[in-house]
Amino acid sequence: MVYLTRQEHFNAAHKLYNPNWTKERNEAVFGVCANENWHGHNYDLFVTIKGIPDADTGFLFDVKVLSKIIKLHVIDQLDHKNLNMDVPFMEGKMCSTENLAMAIWHQITTHLPPNVTLHCIKLYETARIYVEYFGE
Repeated sequence: MVYLTRQEHFNAAHKLYNPNWTKERNEAVFGVCANENWHGHNYDLFVTIKGIPDADTGFLFDVKVLSKIIKLHVIDQLDHKNLNMDVPFMEGKMCSTENLAMAIWHQITTHLPPNVTLHCIKLYETARIYVEYFGE
C-alpha cells in the first residue's frame, strides 16, 4: 500500500456560535471564536490517498488530477469565504475545524476512481492546532 499526500492552502473566516444558546453561553464556551465580527484562519490542508501504484505508470494517481479535484471541490469553495455564510456544504453545521475536515472528506471522496481510497484529511487551523479525519 502506498500513501500519497497533496498539500493545499486556503484562507477563510468563520465564527463558532450556537444560535440556540445565549450570547453569554456562546462566549463562555467559544471565547473569542464567538466574535460577532468573525475571525479568520490561514488553513493548511493535507489530503492523503492510498492504493497500489499502476504497473504501467508507477503512479498511485495522477497528482495533477488530484490537485484539480481538490481545487474544484474544496479550495474554490472555501478560499476567501465566510464558512458560516458562503459555503453550501457547511450550511447548517457548526463551523468547527472538526466539522470542516469531515465535510472536505465528503467533497473529495466521491470524485476519486475506484482503485484509489481517501485515507486522511489533515486540516491545520493554526500552526499548533489541527484535525485528522479518516472517514470513520
